[in-house]
Amino acid sequence: MPNSWSPDSWRDHPIRQAPSYPDADALAAVEARLRRYPPLVFAGEARRLKEGLARVAEGQAIVLQGGDCAESFRDFTANIIRDTFRVLLQMAVVLTFGASLPVVKIGRLAGQLAKPRSSDTETRDGLTLPSYRGDIINGPEFTAAARIPDPGRMEQGYFQAAGTLNLLRAFATGGYADLHQVHRWNLGFVARSPLAERYQDIAQRIDETLSFMNACGISASTSQEIRETDFFTSHEALLLPYEQALTRVDSTTGDWYACSAHFLWIGERTRQPDGAHVEFLRGVRNPIGIKLGPTTSADDLLRLIETLNPENEAGRLSLISRMGADNVLDLLPPLLRAVKRAGFRVAWMCDPMHGNTISAGGGLKTRSFDAILKEVRGFIAAHAAEGTWPGGLHVEMTGHEVTECIGGAHGLTVMNLNERYETFCDPRLNAEQSLELAFLVAEELKARRTQPLRPTGA
Repeated sequence: MPNSWSPDSWRDHPIRQAPSYPDADALAAVEARLRRYPPLVFAGEARRLKEGLARVAEGQAIVLQGGDCAESFRDFTANIIRDTFRVLLQMAVVLTFGASLPVVKIGRLAGQLAKPRSSDTETRDGLTLPSYRGDIINGPEFTAAARIPDPGRMEQGYFQAAGTLNLLRAFATGGYADLHQVHRWNLGFVARSPLAERYQDIAQRIDETLSFMNACGISASTSQEIRETDFFTSHEALLLPYEQALTRVDSTTGDWYACSAHFLWIGERTRQPDGAHVEFLRGVRNPIGIKLGPTTSADDLLRLIETLNPENEAGRLSLISRMGADNVLDLLPPLLRAVKRAGFRVAWMCDPMHGNTISAGGGLKTRSFDAILKEVRGFIAAHAAEGTWPGGLHVEMTGHEVTECIGGAHGLTVMNLNERYETFCDPRLNAEQSLELAFLVAEELKARRTQPLRPTGA
């Protein structure tokens, strides 16, 4: 590795969004125990995901990445994990039809336990305390004791991630992901949607395709691909002591892999080219991502790509745009052009959530479904104009019927937010809104299938 990279070389670089642990000895003891624990994921799995993302970069697949804003210790239950996995499968089937391409499925699961914050402190009723940074760091309760960073939470996070991965692997390979079953779930969604007639065409065509395949002898009993699915995990690589402790040398290649998740990304607040987070991720061989917000310049982006993917390996790097619905058509095209001109092989994703957060009053945040959809459509349109491939979606969602985002076919309003507003961090699409987004994006992709991507003016 050039420039003397090692798993701890990030410690010599400036770092942002890092908790201040009051007991250094306790932190060192937890890191030492984590270094002895088995890896959560394996290098071969990460390489398989990289192959899938290489196909996304080449326009031969799309990617769906979704899950909680931040997982919690409180909501660590089999039902919550199952329901999120189920909705992601449903979305993937619909997107597969819309694009006529395979979908690479990645969950924001089994480790999305740390969150960046816009301020180091939070004030309520005149009392100022450290901000809540996710359950792997401190507690959400607004008390002095809960907000002290506790390194022991990293160990709890590790075991929760291990349990989540065990369940996800069972669901992915044990028959729960059977394509026919997922389609039946989607038919149920269509039947109860206020936009049923609009979605019926897609549902009927999927039904006809499955019936044809079954008539040809391709069924769950004859084809593993019908019965099982590949499913990968991801989170923001924010808490670097945890990430370093779970970094391992692959015995077959001698390369370093971050074994906390298959895919890790650098956030909008920590993508400084000379920063600790970029330094850590440049040395591991996992597929990785970078969040790109409205302040991203083309020069900074090109420098980051050169640092993180010097070999220009397809599948290694995904660029996750989060510009906001009103900015995407102005701010994304210059980045697309710069990357295309430089010849970099990257996968592009759209995060339509983070640029569209608004205040709902009373201390609550929300997001408008219409704004989310507008940004996705703008993302697709920008790629069509530039002759590049709109690789996929990165969304914050849950399999439960929470009321955190307004809009959608069922017409949630600000008045509905308090009915089931359960997030400690950012608002998530609920199950119905997530599926609605998938159907609407599938319509968009289906309409563009007959319109080859070409550069502006071609």
